[in-house]
Amino acid sequence: MDSRMNAWTWSLLVLLGLIWGGSFFFARIAVQHVPPLTLVFLRLLLAAVALHLYIAGRFDFYSILKARWREFLLLGLINNALPHALIFFGQTRIGAGLAAILNATTPIWTVLIANYLTSDEKLSSAKIAGCLVGLAGTIMLIGPGISSGGEAPLWALLLPVLAAISYGFAATYGKRFKNVPAPVTAAGQLTASSLITLPLSLVADRPWTLPLPGVGILLAILALALVSTAFAYILYFRIMAAAGATNASLVTLLVPPSAILLGVLFLGEGFTLGEFAGMALIGFGLVILDGRAYHLLTRTA
Repeated sequence: MDSRMNAWTWSLLVLLGLIWGGSFFFARIAVQHVPPLTLVFLRLLLAAVALHLYIAGRFDFYSILKARWREFLLLGLINNALPHALIFFGQTRIGAGLAAILNATTPIWTVLIANYLTSDEKLSSAKIAGCLVGLAGTIMLIGPGISSGGEAPLWALLLPVLAAISYGFAATYGKRFKNVPAPVTAAGQLTASSLITLPLSLVADRPWTLPLPGVGILLAILALALVSTAFAYILYFRIMAAAGATNASLVTLLVPPSAILLGVLFLGEGFTLGEFAGMALIGFGLVILDGRAYHLLTRTA
């Protein structure tokens, strides 16, 4: 058992899971009216501004930003700009719940990536077993897209998985910010990713030509930016600093249930038996990755 995952860390993890589950819900609402790249830019810009106001000169933020801007730029690319864009493009064709389930493979990719790029998070028998089970669940979910027997196209199913791989690299790379205050890391990456997505949005979407969204869409964008991004990333980096990259990525185990519930209750989304089976396999794989259940079974066997 990882002693760093105490009751306080678990409570933060649960809260973050609920918040990020809501992000798929808010994104599904907004992306039907705002192009994905512009939605990504608005999410990141508003969150960055909120965190700049929150920091308000504390933590020696601007000195750290100046000294480590290249690192923030890379982190912003692989932890914000790229995965958010992939998920939003996918959500133009798939629901909040399914996107959250596919993105829940993040810990699997984190484990595999960390095994090669770090010296303290190597593969174990439990991690290998968890990866295999979780990947089986992923294949079950994207299988209908491969065979053209499902409603969603294959590319829309693959994009959240590619986003999960990007998050896996980000979780491992983010370890180098362990000694940086969580608000500084969050604000730094969001500032950098806002600058990355601004020209993409301007060229691809010409946002000044888009109709002004309604009040409900604007509220969804604000919730996505302020709650599910600015506040959420402060929690995320705090958890990562206390419990490591792999444990922090376990938050995705908690995201799909809240995203599915919101999608079913408010968006009229369905939830098929195949999706439930895929989610169950991914969830079981993540439980094995956590290690506690696996060690308990091997001790009692």
